Amino acid sequence: MTQPVELPRWADLALLPAVNLALALGVAAVVVLIVGFQPAQVLALLVKGAFGSQAGLSYTLYYATTFVFTGLAVAVALHGGLFNIGGEGQAMLGGLGVGLAALALGPHLSGWLVLPLVVLAAALFGMAWAAVPAALQAWRGSHVVITTIMFNFIAAALLGYLLVNVLKEPGNMAAETAAFAASARVPGVHEVLGKLGVEWPRTPLNLSVLLALAAAVAVYLTVWKSQPGYALRAVGFAPEASLYAGIRPPRLIMLSMALSGALAGLVGVNEIAGAHGRLLGEFVAGAGFTGIAVSLIGRNHPVGIVLAAILFGALYQGGAELAFEIKGFSRDMVFLLQGLIVLFAGAMAQVAAPWVAAVLRLFVPRRAPPPAAAT
Repeated sequence: MTQPVELPRWADLALLPAVNLALALGVAAVVVLIVGFQPAQVLALLVKGAFGSQAGLSYTLYYATTFVFTGLAVAVALHGGLFNIGGEGQAMLGGLGVGLAALALGPHLSGWLVLPLVVLAAALFGMAWAAVPAALQAWRGSHVVITTIMFNFIAAALLGYLLVNVLKEPGNMAAETAAFAASARVPGVHEVLGKLGVEWPRTPLNLSVLLALAAAVAVYLTVWKSQPGYALRAVGFAPEASLYAGIRPPRLIMLSMALSGALAGLVGVNEIAGAHGRLLGEFVAGAGFTGIAVSLIGRNHPVGIVLAAILFGALYQGGAELAFEIKGFSRDMVFLLQGLIVLFAGAMAQVAAPWVAAVLRLFVPRRAPPPAAAT
């Protein structure tokens, strides 16, 4: 069995993902060329669509906000030794919590009171939905991968039932709630900038982007700079050895999945309270599964996850622009590019590691060993 190549931490976190991304883009360029398009033109239009205008940048950051939440959710669970594939369902329940809080409190309270409660409801509902698979894993040995996948389907069925039979707006043919009161909606970035005298196009981008950045900082401080975070990583790295340090894995399993579910639930703040202004079905749209790729590409580190989320946000937004700009270019080509990035950054993440290590040995001198102590 081949041992993984040891790289300096900076190379493992930054250089190797960059090399993997370049390989994915290179293979995608060959495929694009084979089907009859110019790779340089496609890449230029993709970048222009994602970052070349205020509206394009706003949509890119809007998508990235959701992916930051789901990527962080996957990463926190992975550091605890768990593979949480239930981000879809936990995000749906987070959206349900947002909807219930907004409908109940929005007409009666000001935004300064409603919005913190909406965020809290999103986190608590996502946390509660993740707690059941966590408990089954911690005390019954049920595999968290299987249970979280099953809970995705249960969450979809539950949300669909409530929207059709309980929460649906009277007289509305669509399965969605009534619009939220203004106090229960997260302000859009265009609204805030407009009050500051800056003209900005109206897009779904809202102040949840700041919440996503705050969540990334909080995850870093919790996982890497706190005693519970150290215990969490110890359980994830060596669960049997952690027992000898007095760490109780069941409690850490519950903690990691609770934090993971809360982060996934915050998707509802961006999508429901920020973008749509009402609770509706299918608002997650695969973001929970995209979060797996975002976390893998970001090496399960908050900084890397933020950058990977922006990358996928650019692919979503830039891909939509490509479909308009180039005749015959379909969204399937963008999905192909996403798949290649996941392949090289996830399943084949270590393929390029020996090459990177060899280059580093040529250009980065090794540190001399410390002199032996005199006897």
